[in-house]
Amino acid sequence: MDPTATRMLGRTGIALTQLGLGTAPLGDLYQIIPEEEAGATLAAAWEAGIRIFDTAPWYGRGQAEHRAGRFLYRQDRDAFVLSTKVGRVLSAPQDAARFDRGMWAGGLPFDLRFDYSYEGILRSFEDSLQRLGLPRIDLLLIHDLDFQYHATEARVAAYLGQLATSGWRALEELRRSGRIRGIGAGINELGMIPRFLDLFDIDFFLIASRYTLLEQEALAAELPRCAARGVGILIGGVFNSGILATGAVAGAKYEYAEAGPEVLERVRRIEAVCRRHDVTLAAAALQFPLGHPAVAAVIPGAISPEQVRANVALMRQEIPAALWSDLKAEGLIRQDAPVAAED
Repeated sequence: MDPTATRMLGRTGIALTQLGLGTAPLGDLYQIIPEEEAGATLAAAWEAGIRIFDTAPWYGRGQAEHRAGRFLYRQDRDAFVLSTKVGRVLSAPQDAARFDRGMWAGGLPFDLRFDYSYEGILRSFEDSLQRLGLPRIDLLLIHDLDFQYHATEARVAAYLGQLATSGWRALEELRRSGRIRGIGAGINELGMIPRFLDLFDIDFFLIASRYTLLEQEALAAELPRCAARGVGILIGGVFNSGILATGAVAGAKYEYAEAGPEVLERVRRIEAVCRRHDVTLAAAALQFPLGHPAVAAVIPGAISPEQVRANVALMRQEIPAALWSDLKAEGLIRQDAPVAAED
């Protein structure tokens, strides 16, 4: 599969390379990434022909946007597609000496607040432009409006209400004026896609970890509904936090924690099928989501040039149609999962 071949993102009219680069790791997610290494990682993606870059204010509390922008502002602005996100507003902490970075190993010392209002959306958008050092953002996503971050139905419903009655107007104004070319939502869990579709004229979703070689429940209703509306799909989290890259090894990560015995056993069985066809598990995981016609790109993260080049090589591995057939025959992927034919 050619990582630089392009697909259209739903009805946006935007063509994306099938392989993108996610920048959450460059926000110092699990480890502090030296500045030179971050720049080299972005450069390796560019040299490989990757032309869709995804970032967010949340990634390293501004760090990833700064790093992406420092590389991308030197490139032809019409040669790449850039996505970032809204829903959080960053501000300086009152007590910098006691600042807690939370889940980030490094990143920048900024507090944040969730804000899906008209003013909050515009503030976040303008702040992102300045951190990026770029005059335009192509795709703007509503970020983390779900139970993973807001916990209760009352809070989720309240933020959806704030977005519907206030923030959505800002997004539509940005789209109508041409300052952005598409409105999306980042999704971490099933159940939120129908709520967004019921409320908003949304262009696409970025689905993290919920449509992978391990999980295809989204095929039951959510992805068909997107396809019927012409709503495009981007896929993040293709390795389910690591296990589909490392395999079922001791300490393998699934959903940011050690994988349990049921997940480990399922991955072992998938690996066995891959070995029979001389295909690496990671290649199958990276390419699988692109079998769905609504999926425009997969956007794995990377912390080094070597990881970028490895992902490019995984995309180029030939995968015979018989591998997908065997996975279906053994009940390891859904029977209705669309798959790519052999190149």
